[in-house]
Amino acid sequence: MSQIKRYADRLDELAPAGFYVALRVGFSYPAEELNHLPEAWVEHYTVQGLVVHDPVLKWVYTNSGVTSWDRLGLDDPRGVLREARGYGLHHGAVACVPCTEEKGRRSYGTFARPDRPFSGIEMRELLSLLTQMHRSGTPPRRLTRAETEALRMQANGMRLKQISAELDISMSAVKARLANAKRKLGAQTPSQAASIARSRGVL
Repeated sequence: MSQIKRYADRLDELAPAGFYVALRVGFSYPAEELNHLPEAWVEHYTVQGLVVHDPVLKWVYTNSGVTSWDRLGLDDPRGVLREARGYGLHHGAVACVPCTEEKGRRSYGTFARPDRPFSGIEMRELLSLLTQMHRSGTPPRRLTRAETEALRMQANGMRLKQISAELDISMSAVKARLANAKRKLGAQTPSQAASIARSRGVL
């Protein structure tokens, strides 16, 4: 996260109502993220399950480049963008950069202002900043065969003690392999690590 925090100050200036950046997203979790959206909006968005209705995210998974929210060209029957205005997110832009080295993965950001639409120059800068953040991240490191094996066993529901017995290694060795796998995948939890590994075809 430290590598992308240096961009936060400029993004705060460009998007004073808030922004969210997700870097190198597979089919579920981003490798890194910055969330500077209003807490009340994040809570409402989460509780109401708006992620599956959000036209901004629908655009992200079928486009690249940058555009304003009012030019998405997508229906918003749930009224996600209308509800966003109630939280100060009146004018927005979205940018997306695909990963050329990993098919299906992408980095994206959604940005908002309370006062006026983004200018063309500002939108190009948003795309440029997102591209720089996308490129500055450390490429995902490969798991060793031992780490993959331990992660697969845990994902299949085996307990640490069972994995230890099956592999004939100590519990601390199992924990070390799983911790290394989580770190390399940029995951916070075992289930997140398994999900990321599956999205990359590792499991």
